[in-house]
Amino acid sequence: MFKRKKQTKEYDRENYKPVILTSICTGEQTAGFKNVNTGEFHDECLIRNEKDLYDFKEKYGITEELEKIY
Repeated sequence: MFKRKKQTKEYDRENYKPVILTSICTGEQTAGFKNVNTGEFHDECLIRNEKDLYDFKEKYGITEELEKIY
């Protein structure tokens, strides 16, 4: 009946880019942001399935494919 408005959160697009950090050993994936200047990674959420990835992209208004880093 009443739909919630989807609010997109902002991030510093100039200094950060969204990426997926993947463990080589276990395959565990974490979505977050990588500082393009320092290479520092800030994790945002654990990716257990496609819905988690979809929710992360919707939350921040990301439309492009995310780079995977190991």
